Amino acid sequence: MYAIIRAGGKQYRVEKGDVVRLERLEGTVGTSVTLDDVLLVSAGEDDVKVGSPRVEGASVVGTVIEQGRSAKLRIFKYKKRKHYRRTRGHRQHVTAVRIDAVRAS
Repeated sequence: MYAIIRAGGKQYRVEKGDVVRLERLEGTVGTSVTLDDVLLVSAGEDDVKVGSPRVEGASVVGTVIEQGRSAKLRIFKYKKRKHYRRTRGHRQHVTAVRIDAVRAS
């Protein structure tokens, strides 16, 4: 059984036992989180529920296993034949979540 969830403006395909790195969620390490924004649930090839936009009553339950930051991105801007160069960096806050259950109804 798998589900497609939306978190932080992105979509993820998750199954029981997966570890997913989502944009920052509230909660300390070891706490349980429920993700209710489920777009699709599938229990097999013949049993697929597609929401419009969400599947009613479906949820994904997970456990927070890490709070941290992703790798640094370097942003470099320049203009040719000008004396304009800028370098900046960015590190996004992320939460690693282990998926414990996918509930269809």
